[in-house]
Amino acid sequence: MSAKTKFAPALLIVVGLISAVEATAVNRSEQEAVIGACIRRASEGRSWLERTLWALRDQEAGWVGAEVSNANGTHDLGPLQVNSAWVGPIAAHTGRDAQMIRHWLANDACFNVSVARWIFLTSLASTGDYWRAIGAYHSPTAWRQLRYSSSVASKLKRRFGVHAFAASAGALTPNAIQKLPQK
Repeated sequence: MSAKTKFAPALLIVVGLISAVEATAVNRSEQEAVIGACIRRASEGRSWLERTLWALRDQEAGWVGAEVSNANGTHDLGPLQVNSAWVGPIAAHTGRDAQMIRHWLANDACFNVSVARWIFLTSLASTGDYWRAIGAYHSPTAWRQLRYSSSVASKLKRRFGVHAFAASAGALTPNAIQKLPQK
């Protein structure tokens, strides 16, 4: 195989990524509309879950095609910046190829949102605590979880107001949001 033939697929990928970046810049509002539709679909009519996903979205601020490097060698992928450490477990859980999972996480807004929902709800089920589950979405480290959940609470207040969860029985209360430590 010649060097030209060997590197042709890599070149196509780079060209595709450049095209995707250009499309991202041009269609940012269209992307937001798609991400919003994915969030609404993933929340299945549960307003507290929709608001939670929006707050995670606001906190993470990713985009379709995002692959942001982290200091630990992992990458944050797609609109809700799902960490690439999840690729293996998701691949094993679904029986799909890890490279395919990674591609979908980075490039398919609804897949990314659905996985973010799954990570959060799995953490919520295991911890039984909304804010610990929010923190666990970000990190397994307690002090990072606390800092992250506080920041997400700020995003909730900014987007939905102090009473974001007042109508959601058994979810959050404004007092729970206000009791979180401030930065």
